[in-house]
Amino acid sequence: MKLLECVPNFSAARDKSTVAALIKCAANAPCVKLINSHTDSDHNRTVLTLIGEPQPLQTAMVQLATLATELIDLTKHKGCHPRIGAVDVIPFIPLKNSDMGDAIQSAVSLGNEIGSRLKIPVFLYGEAARIPAHRKLATIRRGGYEMLRTTIGTEIRTTPDFGPSILSTAGATAVGARFFLIAFNIFLNTDNLSIAKNIAEAIRESSGGMQHVQALGMIANEKAQVSMNLMDYRVTSLRDVFGAVASLAEKQGVTISHSELVGCLPQAALTKTNPTDLKIHNFSETLILENHLH
Repeated sequence: MKLLECVPNFSAARDKSTVAALIKCAANAPCVKLINSHTDSDHNRTVLTLIGEPQPLQTAMVQLATLATELIDLTKHKGCHPRIGAVDVIPFIPLKNSDMGDAIQSAVSLGNEIGSRLKIPVFLYGEAARIPAHRKLATIRRGGYEMLRTTIGTEIRTTPDFGPSILSTAGATAVGARFFLIAFNIFLNTDNLSIAKNIAEAIRESSGGMQHVQALGMIANEKAQVSMNLMDYRVTSLRDVFGAVASLAEKQGVTISHSELVGCLPQAALTKTNPTDLKIHNFSETLILENHLH
């Protein structure tokens, strides 16, 4: 049995009925297991974590994308997290008895189906990218939904792989294949946004910081937050980024309040550290991927 992980991100959190409908749809999908859901009203974003065989996952994602298209209007969406669509991003990750080729195949197949059936522009990213300019998700999402509305189809970066070069209220979707990504947010004991932005700039790879780290500074839950994606925990670990943020924060006269994980992570990501040392306030054993594979 080939198992993949799929982590769709939806641009919804403040409308509780929409979030409930998405979670119900995922939970009721045949032969697919919903193992985690995370909703953040400041980001205005809901992240679901699903595992299953490739075909049931694809079927579930078409149903979820259809529902999100009906319920989420990007022209009315506000939130501090970058986004281009109602279903903003759908990554596939090899999990058990599968490899990156299986994840790529699922991404391409799903992207084609969403583009043709729902008439939504689809960008293939990550390992599934066909166009170099689409490989990095941040490149596709530059300027967000608002900019993409006017630039879609005008250059290679904004030309979708599937679907029309026109944005509806559902926006566009990025579908890809990748290694395990750890979404890790650190909250500071301050509401000074500049401090979070300065720290994020110092640690993210694109600014010359730590390898395989993406980071933004924002305000969430009335605190300055350093919101990060660790693209390869084997190179830069949770312990590495936590230590770096703590050190940089101390230099600016603030401390770390707490941190949180968005979604699940492999057990190996906690090697040589533990949730207490990382101040992860929402940790439970259900966040360990391996605990769902029995």
